[in-house]
Amino acid sequence: MTDRPIIPNLTSALRDHIVESPDVIRKASGIRLFGKRIKTIVYSTDVAVIANCDADAILAVYPWTPNTRILDAISRVANVPILAGVGGGLTKGLRSATVARFAEENGAQAVVLNAPTSLETLRSVRRIVDIPIFYTVVNQTPNLAAYLDAGVNALNIAGGRDTAALVAWARTQLADVDPHFPIIASGGKTDAQIEATIQAGANAITYTAYGMTEKTFHEKMAKYRDEQAPQD
Repeated sequence: MTDRPIIPNLTSALRDHIVESPDVIRKASGIRLFGKRIKTIVYSTDVAVIANCDADAILAVYPWTPNTRILDAISRVANVPILAGVGGGLTKGLRSATVARFAEENGAQAVVLNAPTSLETLRSVRRIVDIPIFYTVVNQTPNLAAYLDAGVNALNIAGGRDTAALVAWARTQLADVDPHFPIIASGGKTDAQIEATIQAGANAITYTAYGMTEKTFHEKMAKYRDEQAPQD
């Protein structure tokens, strides 16, 4: 067996502290979204993180009603595809479809619907947008075949500590429908959890970047304080 090739890394002094995705994610097969291969997806709406990360795509979902101004801000700084949350719970029906249309017009390469999304809301969004629709799966309740028939193009699996098992369940449910159906999933906090999720059948992994802006800032400030310390 040959060693894996060394990948040269180009950066600069001013851009040396980007938010890096876990290396283990590169073991995933990836999915192709409009020709771009995606393996790592950062889950964040922090524009500072989005502008300074090495992710292949951005998962822009949050627990409040979708706001077009938030998407506009993200689209201004992101240089990779955006998977934009458009509701599905409290925000549903025509409102979700309207937000989805805005997302598409403002450069989002896909939209993401939350777990409570009804088939009616899904069909409303499908009639409006031409970009792929991701449906979020949080447990084993939904009839996945019905959602696929209604227009879902990929799954976003977020099962917390049970994500790997939930991915495996989804693969079983889809085996006779489409064994290669695209699945992205939250990877967890450790390399072992991420690898287990990939082995269960996830094509791409989402990872969170909570607190990265503050962490990096604190590290830089500590460095600056050391550099400015009095000299003997």
